[in-house]
Amino acid sequence: MTPRPRKQVLLRLDPAVYDALARWAGDELRSANAQIEFLLRKSLAESGRLPGSTGPIPRRGRPPKDPASDPDPAADS
Repeated sequence: MTPRPRKQVLLRLDPAVYDALARWAGDELRSANAQIEFLLRKSLAESGRLPGSTGPIPRRGRPPKDPASDPDPAADS
């Protein structure tokens, strides 16, 4: 399945609101952008307005290791 392109939007926030959001995002190991999307999706889902065609939030960062290609370090002991 080919991922759909992400929609970019400009969002203006009060600096104090952004600072609080950025701290919260850091506590949960997310970027501020990912925290905003997480909160919007949660709110949409709770209100019954999240479209059924919405895919999961894309995972960011390093891809998981392939256990088949990663030798077991314990086997070398």
